[in-house]
Amino acid sequence: MREEKSSQDKSFKRFFKKRWVYPAVYLSSAALILTGVLWYSNGGEEKIDQAGEVPGRGFQEQPAVEVNRSLENFVMPLSDAENSVIKMQFYDNDSDKAEQEASLVVYNNQYHPNTGIDIAAKDGKEFDVIASLSGEVVTVKEDTLLGNVVEIEHDNGIVTQYQSIKNIKVKAGDMVEQGDKFATAGTSVFNEKAGVHVHFEIRKDGIPVNPLDYFDKPLSSLEEAEIAPESNSGKDEAGSQLEEGTETGEDASMEEDTETSTEEGTETGEQTSTDEEPTTEEPTTEEPTTEEPTEETPAEDDKDSAEDTDSSNS
Repeated sequence: MREEKSSQDKSFKRFFKKRWVYPAVYLSSAALILTGVLWYSNGGEEKIDQAGEVPGRGFQEQPAVEVNRSLENFVMPLSDAENSVIKMQFYDNDSDKAEQEASLVVYNNQYHPNTGIDIAAKDGKEFDVIASLSGEVVTVKEDTLLGNVVEIEHDNGIVTQYQSIKNIKVKAGDMVEQGDKFATAGTSVFNEKAGVHVHFEIRKDGIPVNPLDYFDKPLSSLEEAEIAPESNSGKDEAGSQLEEGTETGEDASMEEDTETSTEEGTETGEQTSTDEEPTTEEPTTEEPTTEEPTEETPAEDDKDSAEDTDSSNS
């Protein structure tokens, strides 16, 4: 028995004395350990994914940015809002007539309802125009009438529009953050009376709303609001009615002036023709008919006298 154990020990020692034994053992152990680690990590991630509790995932995705934008509040499109003044208010159908008249832009002898607000600095100088909300620039247009236009698109059909600006620093497709300076206030031919200003509009699905109703309010408040096209389209109808009324009044006054001038001209013409009749018409002078006197000759007188004498003698 002792001889057998000693022979086994010797064979075991001989096996480990070989050079390839230890490297093979090390490699096998490393492979087993690596396989176990990989299996554990893959299995753990699958479990976490199924549970939906992956830490840090989702905060860098776009939906989270959209949620943040919905929480942004509308701000004035200039940095120093305290030293600003509103030159012209938004035309509101629910306001009184005096406010509505003050919200009409007169251009080319026509009245146009103001679909936004016109903001200027108190000192009348130029100022930097900033983005009221974060979004994507969809329109950059040079317009001599409106003084250039920039539109920034936000969520759910909401767009902010900036007119009467210059030195534009953005282009279509750019992403802007709230408060970014992208232009300078300027002037427009459409509303020259406002001077140096920025015309600011907020639109939902193409319908303008009063910006003063949404300043310092989140974007979600406008998303949840129901904007009736009828109530807003009335602004354009009111403007067209005012224009038509003005044009009708002007036409009526022009017609009255024309009729008056025509009547005056007719009367003046009649008086003139009456006054001119004696001078223009040549008097018809009848030529006197001259009767030639019948002169009796002396011979005939002698005959008459002789006949008278004979009659008396007889």
